[in-house]
Amino acid sequence: MIVPRARLLLFVILLLPLTVMAAAIPETGSACLAIGFLAAATVIGDALASRDILKGIEIQLSDIVRCSKDREAEIEIQIRSRSQKKLQLRFGIPVSEEITSLSDTILIELPEGSENSRAIWNVTPLKRGKYQISRCYFETHSILGFWNIRASLPVKCELRVYPNLMEERKKIAALFLNRGDFGVHAQRMVGQGREFEKLREYIAGDGYDQVHWKATAKRGKPVTKVFQIERTQEVFVVIDFSRLSAKTIRGETTLEHYLRASLVLGMVAQRQGDLFGLITFSDKVHSFLRASSGKAHFQTCRDALYMLQPRIVTPDFDELCSFIRLRLRRRALLVFLTDLSDPLLAENFARSSGLISKQHLILVNMVRAAGVEQWFAQPNANSIDALYQNLSGHLLWQNLRELRNVLHRQGTTFYQLNDAKMSADLVTEYLNVKQRQLI
Repeated sequence: MIVPRARLLLFVILLLPLTVMAAAIPETGSACLAIGFLAAATVIGDALASRDILKGIEIQLSDIVRCSKDREAEIEIQIRSRSQKKLQLRFGIPVSEEITSLSDTILIELPEGSENSRAIWNVTPLKRGKYQISRCYFETHSILGFWNIRASLPVKCELRVYPNLMEERKKIAALFLNRGDFGVHAQRMVGQGREFEKLREYIAGDGYDQVHWKATAKRGKPVTKVFQIERTQEVFVVIDFSRLSAKTIRGETTLEHYLRASLVLGMVAQRQGDLFGLITFSDKVHSFLRASSGKAHFQTCRDALYMLQPRIVTPDFDELCSFIRLRLRRRALLVFLTDLSDPLLAENFARSSGLISKQHLILVNMVRAAGVEQWFAQPNANSIDALYQNLSGHLLWQNLRELRNVLHRQGTTFYQLNDAKMSADLVTEYLNVKQRQLI
C-alpha cells in the first residue's frame, strides 16, 4: 500500500505558482507545462521505484511473553531484511485496550549491510489474562520521500499477564529475606505420626499395632516401630470462582485477591519444604493440580490461574467435597478461599465439608465485607437507611458467627480476612499450622 506523505503535499503547493504564472504570462505556458510534467514524472517514478522496497522484510515476535499486571513488559521484535538496505521502519502492533504503551508506534533503524536487527517494544498490561497478537504493520518512506510504503505480516505472539505479587511480596519480605524467626521450620517431633522414624526395643505399654513383626522374628525379641511427624506435608488451595467471587472491593474483584493470596501461599509452602497443589471450582471442579514443588510446578500453577474469571453460577460444594474425598488419600491442609455470606451456601458447605473434615485439616477463608460487625461496634445511625444498614450488618455477622461455631464442631477453622492483608494473614495461618504440627 502506498500513501502520500507531507513532503508530496508541500511539493504540490510549491508548484501552484507555476499555474498562476502560466495564466498570467501566456509565453511561459509551455515551460510551466514542461516543469509540471517533469514534477509529475518524478513523483510517479518515486512511487514505482519504491513499491517493492519492503519486499524481503520478515518480522518475528516472541512466541510467549510472560508478565505481571500493571508492570512493564518487553516484547522482542526480530527483523530480517534480505535486501540488507538501510531503512527506517515505523512499526505498530494492534493490541487490546487493556495493553498500553508510551507510543502506538516505534521507529526501527535497519543499518545497511545487516540482515538481522532487533528491537524492544515496552508495554504495560492493565488486566490479567491472555492476549494474542496475530498481525503487525510497518511502513517506510520512498526513495525521494514523497510516499509512505506500507505493509503487514502475520505474526504469532501470546502475551500472558499474571497477577501482580509485588505488594504481597513486600508485606512478607521477612520470610523471603530469611530474617528473624518468621517462617522458621517447626522442629521435628518424634512420636505419633505417619512417617517412619526408626526401630527400637519393645517397651511395656507399646501397642500391638506398633510391633514390627518381621524385625521381631529376626531378632528373637519384640521390636517396635517409631513414627515421626511428617516433615513434608501437602498444602492445597481450593479457589471458588463462582458468582460471589465477582464482588468488587476497591476496584478489584474478590477473585483477584484469591489468586494473589494463593500464589503467595504457594511460594511460602515451597520455601517451607512442603508440596503445594491447586483446586479450582464453581458449579463443578475445573482444575486439579497434584501437590508438588519446584519452579516448573509453580509456573504450572500460575498458568492454571491467570485466565480465571468469575462465573455467574452457584458453587457445588457436594461435588467438590466428593472429588476431594476420592482424589486425596493422604492427609493434607486444605485452604478454602470462598464466600459464605449467603446463608444457603453456608449451610451447604457445612453439610458437604463433613465428608472430608475428619481426613483433612480445613481452613476456610473469606474476605470480610464492609459493615459486617456487631450492632454496638458500628457508628451511630443518623438516618433510617443507616439504621437498617447497621441491622443487616449485625444479622450477617450473627449468621457467620453461628457458621463458625458449626464448622468448629466439625474440626474446621473459619476466618474472615481483611482484603488489604489477605495474603499476609493466609501465610500466618499456614505457619501457625506448621508450628503447632496440626497436619
